[in-house]
Amino acid sequence: MAAGSFEGQYVWSPAADDRALARACMDVRAGRYLSAHDVLKEAREDFEVRAHRSLVLASVAADSDLAERWLAEEPGPEAALLWARVAMLRALRMADAGDRRRGALTRIAQTACERAAKELPEDPTPWVAQLALARLDHHQDPAPQGLLTAPTGPWYLFAHILRLDPWHREAHHRFLSFFFTRYGGSSGASWDVAAFLSQRAPAPSPLRLLPLVALAEEYDPSALLADRTWEQPQWTSTAMGIYRNWLPRVADYRFTPVLDLAYLAHALFMAKREFEAREVFTAMGPYASRMPWSAFGDPAEQLTKARRSCGLPVPHDA
Repeated sequence: MAAGSFEGQYVWSPAADDRALARACMDVRAGRYLSAHDVLKEAREDFEVRAHRSLVLASVAADSDLAERWLAEEPGPEAALLWARVAMLRALRMADAGDRRRGALTRIAQTACERAAKELPEDPTPWVAQLALARLDHHQDPAPQGLLTAPTGPWYLFAHILRLDPWHREAHHRFLSFFFTRYGGSSGASWDVAAFLSQRAPAPSPLRLLPLVALAEEYDPSALLADRTWEQPQWTSTAMGIYRNWLPRVADYRFTPVLDLAYLAHALFMAKREFEAREVFTAMGPYASRMPWSAFGDPAEQLTKARRSCGLPVPHDA
C-alpha cells in the first residue's frame, strides 16, 4: 500500500512501505533468514536503512532461535548484526521487566555488539546497539560545554558513533532516551540534551524533531494546562520549522519515515495547526506508529481523534 493513500485501516507494521523488509519479516517468522541477509547486505552503504531494517528484523526474531541458528550456520556481518540487535532487545526487555537475568543478558548483548562491530568496522549500527544498552550501566561521562544542566551520560560512546556517521538518526534518539525521566534522568536534562543535539543538526534534518520527542516523552497529564504546551511559541515555532524545512524532503526518502512524521503531525495537531498537520498525515498514508500517540492514551483512538480533527478519513469502525 502506497504512502499518501488511505483505504480505511491503519497499518501498524514498522516495515511500512519497505516491501523487501516486510517480506524478510515474513520469512523470519517462518524461520528463514536468507531474505534478512539480503536486505541487510543491500543496505551496507546506507546506515540509516541498515539500522532501521536490523531493528525491525530483530523485533520479529527476538522470540525465536533464528539469530543464533543463522550465526552458527552461516556466520558473517549480517548474521552478527542481527544477533547483536536481538541480544540488545532481550537485555532491554529483561531490564525493563526487572528480571534477575538482566545482568547475564546484558553481558551477552555487549559481547554480540563487539563481535558485530569487528565484522564490519565502518558500520555504526553495532555501536548504536551498545548505546541502547548504556542506560543499563549508568555511564557518567562529563557533558560538553553548552548544556545548562551538564548531565553526565555515555557521551564518549556517542562521540565515537558520530565519527562514523555524524547525523545517525537512531543514535541520536537512543542517546536522548538515556536522559528520560523513566530511565533515571530528568525532564530538564532531556530537554537540554534534545535542544543541544537538534541545534547542531542541519535545518532540513529530522533530528530537529528531538525537542518534540522529549516534550511528548515528558508529558504529564496532571500538569496545569498540559495539553496547551504545544501552543506555546517555542514549540509551535519548532514544529513549523520542521514542517517547512524537513517535510519537503520526505518525498525523496527510500521509505516512508513513519515515526518522525508521527511526531511532527502530533505536534502540529496539538498546536492547532490542522492545515499543516493534515499534510503530514497525508504523507504518512495508512502507516501508523504507536508513539507518540500512546503517551496520551490508546494510540489508535488518539490518532483517529487527530485525523478526524484535520478532516481526514479514519478507520471504518472508529
